[in-house]
Amino acid sequence: MYTKEFILSEVNQIRDEIGHEKVEIFIEEIYFSEKTNELWIITEDRPDKSAIIGKGGWVVGKLREKLNLESIHVESYGDFLNKNYKLKLSKKTVDNLNLDLVGLKNLKTTIDNKLDNIYSFNFESYLSENEFEESENTEAVVALSGGVDSSFSLILAKKLGFNPVAVTVDPGTIILPKQFKDNIRLLTDTLDISHEYIETDCSEIIRESFTGKVHPCGRCSKNTSELVKEYAKSKEIPIIIFGDMLATGSQCINLQDDSLYRLNLPASLCVGKQEIKSLIRNYDLKEFKGFGCPLLYEVHRKFPYMKKFSIQRILRETRSGALEPGEALDLIWSFYKTK
Repeated sequence: MYTKEFILSEVNQIRDEIGHEKVEIFIEEIYFSEKTNELWIITEDRPDKSAIIGKGGWVVGKLREKLNLESIHVESYGDFLNKNYKLKLSKKTVDNLNLDLVGLKNLKTTIDNKLDNIYSFNFESYLSENEFEESENTEAVVALSGGVDSSFSLILAKKLGFNPVAVTVDPGTIILPKQFKDNIRLLTDTLDISHEYIETDCSEIIRESFTGKVHPCGRCSKNTSELVKEYAKSKEIPIIIFGDMLATGSQCINLQDDSLYRLNLPASLCVGKQEIKSLIRNYDLKEFKGFGCPLLYEVHRKFPYMKKFSIQRILRETRSGALEPGEALDLIWSFYKTK
């Protein structure tokens, strides 16, 4: 329906109308879904992507309005080559596991499907159009914080047939505020998933954080991982699932202890933040702006130099492709808007 020549003509006309400088733009591929009324524009490189999006997203926004589309996705071909490579590594890693589990079998199918539809894969339509077998046994414990990444992981674990239980490590409201607990209750009720809180004393982590010598995230994350691991071992559940987006490819799943595996579910599918947000919006969960918990913001306020360590965490996700530069900039800026 749409050709590269047509889209280029429309983009250049819009750029001219709003006063953007004239540049030569190269498009690799065009994909259009009549079913969802969405358009994918695959550019040759990131500068071409930036030119089509325009300053503040004005160009692509006006293009969407002009063509009366539900949405337009602009991606660079190089980013898809990277994603394709990581997905193939994930596929090889999961294939090599000597585990006969329903959830992993369905995960392999999903990785294959995303590889076959690398440009236009959509979790919402994929999960609504495919009904997977669910394991009779609980195959996974999902570490659920109430944030977007862990919520996405729980939804996907349920839909892919892991028959999961969810656990939340509760260190108190300075790390896990009430609004996150509201999300946890809503999501587990909607998905009909068993959920438990694991109480923990993080007073030492909090105390050390307020000395200005220790960034809280690393120690808090390690404490959470250990408690979820012990829970899974006590219940003889073979997999613990986390919403980690960085441990992609061959590191997406690894042996933790004897027969216990850690699966970083979003990372295994090379998921980006926009894919996650697009799916969880269907569950009426509250979205939280900014980065981190109340403890982190207090540490930033009291010790501003600690912000650089948080920024490093954001930049790691940006380099991996999980975060777009604009999203990363918004998160970093949130550190300086909050007094």
